[in-house]
Parts: sequence; structure tokens; C-alpha cells
Amino acid sequence: MPAVSNKSERDRGQPKETVLKIRHLYKSFGENHVLIDFNMDLYRGENVVVLGKSGSGKSVLIKCIIGLIKPDKGMVEMFGKSIPKLNDAELDQVMARVGFLFQSNALYDSMTIRENLEFPLRRHMLDITQKEVNTIVMEALKDVGLSHTVDLMPAELSGGMRKRIALARTLILRPDIILYDEPTTGLDPVTAKEIIGLMLDIQKKYNTSSIIISHDMNCLRLTGDRVIVLMNGTNHVTGTYQEIINHEDPAVKEFFE
Repeated sequence: MPAVSNKSERDRGQPKETVLKIRHLYKSFGENHVLIDFNMDLYRGENVVVLGKSGSGKSVLIKCIIGLIKPDKGMVEMFGKSIPKLNDAELDQVMARVGFLFQSNALYDSMTIRENLEFPLRRHMLDITQKEVNTIVMEALKDVGLSHTVDLMPAELSGGMRKRIALARTLILRPDIILYDEPTTGLDPVTAKEIIGLMLDIQKKYNTSSIIISHDMNCLRLTGDRVIVLMNGTNHVTGTYQEIINHEDPAVKEFFE
């Protein structure tokens, strides 16, 4: 399993490459204090699951990370660059290295699967040839086991297949970081297990770093190298899955009852 491999490398004393660093992050909306002194690191090749109740600030955290919201205070540094300090062009350049799997998949219904996957390539790789586009699209579809769907429309696919296509589109630019927003929500157990397996395969094949927002305990258990419990605006508890489920704090235990 990829997580074991990554941990074993760190256990052998290999230096950790930090791809995302968050320090003393604060964000409020009027009297609603959403993030309060939130801190975390994300390392190369690591999956971190962020667990929290609805309204705990998970979405605000992600929006601060990708520059959609500016924090009131604190540091968000990705690949050594301060996200809040970047202009639009600089932010676009950094975000080209970040993939986002939306809970809703966010596929374009009027486009074929091929056109959906070509879209980010056309936007970020202006000098790319059609032959190169075709090769990249087919490789991304092969990664998720759906090469045969290339000329179909999203409406012709099942919910699980659309999730896989969304994942293929996330992979199309070979991101260094992937942000997963509830990747298994709404899927049947068998399909959810397949998506989890793909997430682990991607981590192993491309050494990606991921932040996974999820309430799915199976997803948390299987994908998370570390788990952060976001509570009262801060990283209330951080640890491995085993450490989190054995934690004595009653508020943490509620997630596993």
C-alpha cells in the first residue's frame, strides 16, 4: 500500500519535502470565527485527511489554500510561495500544479469526455500539439480504466464512472497536490472502494500529495497517512488513523460512534 511505503521512507530518516505549510491561520466572517490559529504541513507523497463536522471550516480552509479567500492573518505557503501575496498570474501558475476533485465532479455536460479532459490542457499548455493532447488524454483515461469512454457524453456514464472521469481530468496536468472534496460521497460501497483504490494508485504512481476532505471512515482509514480533526477553528487533534480512533477526547470519539 502506498501509505506504508511513504511512511517507511520517512522512518528511514529520509528528509521530508514540505509542499504546503500553513501557520497561525485565522479567518472570520463578522462574528463567525471559522479558522482560529490553524496550523499544518503537507509533505511530498503524503495523504492528509481533514475530518470535521459540517460548518467546521473545511471548505474555508480549502479556499484559503487555493487563494479564493484571503485569510485575516497567518501564512499559507505552497511550493515555497506565499499564496495570499501572489497576483492573479502568479496564482494561476502555482494552481496549475494543483488538482481539485469536486464533490459534484463539475464535468461540462455539453462536452464529450475527450473535450472535458482537453479543456485544462488547452488552457495551461498553449504550445501543445493535437498528437500530444491525444496521448495525454488517453493516458489519463487509462489511469482510471475508462479509455473506451473517450467519445461519450457525461450523461451516458454512471455516477461512479463520472467520478472516475473527474479524477482523470484532475490528473491531466500531473499535479503535485490533489485536493479531494468528499471523493466517495453518494457512491455505493463497491464504487467507493474502487475510487479509494484509484486514489492510492495515483499516490503511488505519481508520488502526489493530497488533502482529502471526507466523512467516510473507510476512506479515512485506507487513504490517510495522517488525520487532522478540525474543531473550533483549529487542528484539534493530529495523528494516524489508529491514534485518532484511540483518542480519549469525547468530542473526537463522536466521529467513530
